[in-house]
Amino acid sequence: MPMRRLTWDHPRMNRITFAMAGLLLPGLTMAASIPVQGYTVVHAFPHDPKAYTEGLFYLDGYLYEATGTVGASSVRKVDLASGKVLQQSATPWPDYGEGIVAWKDRLVQLTWQDHEGFVYDLATLTPHAKFAYPGEGWSLTTDGTHLLMSDGTPTIRILDPDSLQQVGRIDVTADGKPLANLNELEWVQGELYANVWLTDRIARIDPASGRVIGWIDLAGLGPAPETLEDPANDVLNGIAYDAAHDRLFVTGKRWPRVYEIRLVPAHRDTAAGPAAAKAGSPPASR
Repeated sequence: MPMRRLTWDHPRMNRITFAMAGLLLPGLTMAASIPVQGYTVVHAFPHDPKAYTEGLFYLDGYLYEATGTVGASSVRKVDLASGKVLQQSATPWPDYGEGIVAWKDRLVQLTWQDHEGFVYDLATLTPHAKFAYPGEGWSLTTDGTHLLMSDGTPTIRILDPDSLQQVGRIDVTADGKPLANLNELEWVQGELYANVWLTDRIARIDPASGRVIGWIDLAGLGPAPETLEDPANDVLNGIAYDAAHDRLFVTGKRWPRVYEIRLVPAHRDTAAGPAAAKAGSPPASR
């Protein structure tokens, strides 16, 4: 769930990540026939600017967030209106925390390259079990029946929510080409939304076919790069959906705001690259 991956001192802190993005995302840069939606900002909420967001979801009036980096990884329950952290539990050392999802009375968390995840009590955020899986762990969400897991590849793993074992897969493509670097996930009205690491875009994925059926372009939403601690890595990441009130929230790694956004009508992409469409309306306060 990226922020990571190519630093001389730590693979997640690479200073040349943007230069690599064009090589890593051919499916995204070539996707010229997929409709693109912009956004308007409905509201901006406070967000902990030290939180390196790796997972996000909304439940019963609260945000639940997972943060990354070794030694600072955690799961937390957050008051949306104030940004105050109400409960917090550190991810067991020395794992690098990744995506989270709620299932029944549990909260499930992945780790990046440690090949294990943790199961917490949802009410107390107390860890009480762990589970193993091959490869990397980036993000989790649920369609209400299964858990859906991203791992940095174009494949979304389908997990049994009780055993946490893989029972299927979704191979994601954009204009017929595999789309890698699928990061934070959210289930929204029967579609799978996925941040695409190192870009300003969210892919709207048809879970039945794996095809990207739309892009959401959030260019211009985040903080000015010069205000960020590490602009190359403090990128868009984090999607949460309030299904009861049809509210969509997004944020980024170490961003000072969580944004409630409303999507605007789609148009066809006419230029190559993630920044081709800039239909967004950034908040006036930025």
